[in-house]
Amino acid sequence: MAAPLTEAAIEQMRRLIADGTLLPGQKLPPEAELAESLGTSRSTVREAVRALVTARVLDVRRGDGTYVTSLRPELLLAGIGAAADLLQHEFTLELLQVRRILEPAATAMAATRITDSCVRELEACLHQMSVAPTHESLVEYDEQFHHLVATATGNETLASMLKGVSSRTARGRAWRGVIEAGATTRTISEHAAILDALRARDPALAEAAALLHVSTTEAWFRSVLEPVS
Repeated sequence: MAAPLTEAAIEQMRRLIADGTLLPGQKLPPEAELAESLGTSRSTVREAVRALVTARVLDVRRGDGTYVTSLRPELLLAGIGAAADLLQHEFTLELLQVRRILEPAATAMAATRITDSCVRELEACLHQMSVAPTHESLVEYDEQFHHLVATATGNETLASMLKGVSSRTARGRAWRGVIEAGATTRTISEHAAILDALRARDPALAEAAALLHVSTTEAWFRSVLEPVS
């Protein structure tokens, strides 16, 4: 945990960015000037800058200075995936519950906005899933499929959040393909149903197909992770 003075400096700098005093891509004032404006020491400013660099709010360019990043969702929300990877196993089901809330809604939204070129990309991705030589490579194309669908929503914040909450369960999906008979065939079939609904631009059907797919995954994880009573 950061020291109270550092936390205060971080919050002050966050407010400067939030209120538009510091804009995306803008260079920060020199360290001494920033310390004076924040009413703190230069060492405290350095600690605050380090913390905001870690959070991808600031970017230190060696020999040039420190800049506010683009502040785009895919940059700022990348930490969701990193945090998800560190969660203990008992929170895996909670992540899946979050995915069950977000993904069907995202897939329905994608059905109203998806382009023909994205449909073709999904078709190619589904084909690669069907001929994948290993379960690991199948899961890679699985993740790519879902990321394409999320991107098709046109909502970058939603796409970034989904990518983060899905990352933790990728390895588990690979295990499922190894240990559960018929899992690969069902997975491909469920993705094909999602694609059919997207191709038809049918949001209700797309939402239902995505809900079935995520619920099937969640049920498998629950059977593995929860003790038998």
